[in-house]
Amino acid sequence: MADMPTPRLAASEFQKRLLAWFDRDGRHDLPWQSPRSAYRVWVSEIMLQQTQVATVIGYFERFMLRFPTLESLAKAPQDEVLHLWTGLGYYARARNMHKAAQVALAEHNGELPTESIDALVALPGIGRSTAGAIIAQSTGQRAAILDGNVKRSLTRLHALLGWPGKPDVERKLWALAEYYTPAERLADYTQAMMDFGATLCKRSKPDCLSCPFNDVCLAYAQGEPKRYPESKPKKALPTRQTIMLMLRDQEGRVWLEQRPPSGLWGGLWSLPQFEKHSELNDWLEDNAVNPKRETTSPSFYHTFSHFRLEITPQPVSCDRLGGVRESGVWYDVNHPPALGLAAPVKALLSQLTPFSLNPTPGHA
Repeated sequence: MADMPTPRLAASEFQKRLLAWFDRDGRHDLPWQSPRSAYRVWVSEIMLQQTQVATVIGYFERFMLRFPTLESLAKAPQDEVLHLWTGLGYYARARNMHKAAQVALAEHNGELPTESIDALVALPGIGRSTAGAIIAQSTGQRAAILDGNVKRSLTRLHALLGWPGKPDVERKLWALAEYYTPAERLADYTQAMMDFGATLCKRSKPDCLSCPFNDVCLAYAQGEPKRYPESKPKKALPTRQTIMLMLRDQEGRVWLEQRPPSGLWGGLWSLPQFEKHSELNDWLEDNAVNPKRETTSPSFYHTFSHFRLEITPQPVSCDRLGGVRESGVWYDVNHPPALGLAAPVKALLSQLTPFSLNPTPGHA
């Protein structure tokens, strides 16, 4: 492995220390650990991307109650899947998981193809590390992982310079991950690697004094573990603006429209959006019967990974919509249907009471 930095420990010694720590201090009662099927591990791994364990547990348990098998997930409407995902964010994860379940049902007899990394990464939304976690935890076959927690731990142990997202740095980390991965106790080892980074070798407050590797960790020897890993070079986030129409009928229901399948909030339900008030006025003139525009509500921001969205809610009441519009539904805030909602839309709707058209949302 020409790209691999010099290991700080023999693989067997690394495994011995890590598993001893895990047996004593690791997490052994997470809901996806029992039973540890490929399907349950997969769902948990997708939910855990960009999301902490404490948040995921409740979502995972509700998801399993509704979709206990891959087949039940594959046959469910996308709206129902997105509804159970509402609040977790990064909704492409849910859409891809739904598609992957349908592919597995059609092409792999309703099972995840755990015979190889390549077979799993061919499914939508499954990368190399996620595939490794599924295989190692559900089958016990040898497979390495390299999620954010593992990258941080290995980077500090070897004082590896450079942002881990750079291809040359990532190649070195994968070489180390493969080197340290054992041939036995794969499920425990994989969970231990994730737990170690999440609970001990943490991003901002690593507990170096309790670390089983502090005698060989180069970052600790340098006295600056938080220097590693290096951060992604920052770019100033651009800001975009949108006006969200909060249109309510005489019964107090709110008009929602489904977003296109891909792109921003793909497949979720949202308030109609406009770049300019003139566009909103034209839409009302074409579609709403007797619209009455209220005072614009305070703007707030919703931050994505690559831009900030400034949202200005515009409450309007009307008698009804003219004609038949197949793109939306009237949403009853008192008896809400099971729809996947964009996070800021959910925040706005949660503050509505019947015939109250002046919500004051905080930062969604």
